[in-house]
Amino acid sequence: MVSAPARAETLKYAYQGPLNQLDPYSLNETFTLATLSNVYEGLVRRNERLEIEPALAERWELISPTHWRFHLRKGVKFHNGNDFTADDVVFSAERVRAKGSDLATRLGPTVRVEAVDAHTVDFLLDAPNPILHSEWETWLIMDREWTEANNAVAVTSASDTVANHAALAANGTGPFRIVSHEPGVRTVFEPHSGWWDVALHNLTRVEFTPVASDATRVAALLSGELDMIFPVPVQDVKRVEETDGTRALIGPELRTIYIGMDQRRAELGHASVKGKNPFRDVRVRKAVYQAIDIEAIRSKIMRGMSTPAALLISPYLFSRAGEFERWPHDPAAARALLAEAGYPEGFELVMDCSNDRYVNDEAICQAVAQMLTKVGIRTRVNAEPKAKYFGRVLASGGFDTSFFMLGWTPGSFDSWNVLANLATCRDDAGKGGAFNVGGYCNETVDALATQILSENDKATRDELIAKAFRILHEDVAYIPLHQQGLAWGVTDRLSVAQRADDQFLFRFVTKN
Repeated sequence: MVSAPARAETLKYAYQGPLNQLDPYSLNETFTLATLSNVYEGLVRRNERLEIEPALAERWELISPTHWRFHLRKGVKFHNGNDFTADDVVFSAERVRAKGSDLATRLGPTVRVEAVDAHTVDFLLDAPNPILHSEWETWLIMDREWTEANNAVAVTSASDTVANHAALAANGTGPFRIVSHEPGVRTVFEPHSGWWDVALHNLTRVEFTPVASDATRVAALLSGELDMIFPVPVQDVKRVEETDGTRALIGPELRTIYIGMDQRRAELGHASVKGKNPFRDVRVRKAVYQAIDIEAIRSKIMRGMSTPAALLISPYLFSRAGEFERWPHDPAAARALLAEAGYPEGFELVMDCSNDRYVNDEAICQAVAQMLTKVGIRTRVNAEPKAKYFGRVLASGGFDTSFFMLGWTPGSFDSWNVLANLATCRDDAGKGGAFNVGGYCNETVDALATQILSENDKATRDELIAKAFRILHEDVAYIPLHQQGLAWGVTDRLSVAQRADDQFLFRFVTKN
């Protein structure tokens, strides 16, 4: 039952992008999943220090290396009063792997999920997986009865233009329920009085509004119109810090921003080259890499609030990351590589990019485009709001891009997540590496990813991970850019836990 402090408050906050769909399986994106995690819950959750702890499952055990048993919490109610049972977990396991889901990787396709009784669920695997539940904080459990009654069993994918009931309304077990939702405009939350856990926040209402304009977002915080904004534009951090009544919460973030290239199609689309794909040649990929001045991006665009990356994972999450170094910035070498590959005059290219998802995303893309143009790859930026961008470049949109920038935080905080999602071979429908947008494929990496998943010895596992990352580095499978810094702006009245995964969760907020 709720046991909140006596004083109750309204929290008003803004993010740079909108909350469009409420279906928790539509989009594997941190902001969307974090927001919906205030409403829905997983079998497990993570605390302020990102440690796994029980949620809808009160405990779990390993019956054998391939047999996990989860004991569900009794007496839990969905927001509409329905009981939470094992049937909802089995249903959610089916739905999260169904057509249109962007979160199918939360459960392997061969994992069998069986209800033992009303409050016990077994997960039966083909092979050991010591990190089976590590991504389940954002595998949010849905109510079978409510979903079926509202004809919402089919997942509304990121590219669907017609939304079903689950995309417009929500019914979770979490600490907050949604009382109104105008897609892309405003969403209002109130505490769920029947939540099973003790509420430590003192909020009675939460109002979210997307504010795309950096200047408008900062002004609203400084004027007191908003209690919290994120991200704070890097150029405004000092202003927020020096204004009475507000402060900036600064910290390292686990997300890696990277550039990808279409390496699957025989002909490169959105480019002037016809009949072939330059990005299938490692020399061209390396030329792109060496054309990019990452220090200029760090100092001029990110104002020092980024850490240049040599891998697709934060060094906080892989102890051997220090063994890797970026390919050096060398425009002359880039031009020579292009000539050697048969493109002495370069070619024209479109770079796809979001403009409301990552810190300074469009500005970074514009800078990269200028750097590439200088070595002969004449690049034009196509920057779009994230809803349109993700709906086009991800699997549901047919991976419709040739050159793109994205960011990735491994939900398991583990290297296997990066390899499996971004670097394993896939087909045109996305089977395989579901977020391997460029279609990079190396069977040795696939084999290593399989070994890594079931390896329990840390030293052996780290060696396998290092081998896989070394191949990606030598192949120039991707171009890692940086880990962007976290920058949240809050009023002095607000106390909030800033997690390194950039998840803003209301249960960690108090307002005085």
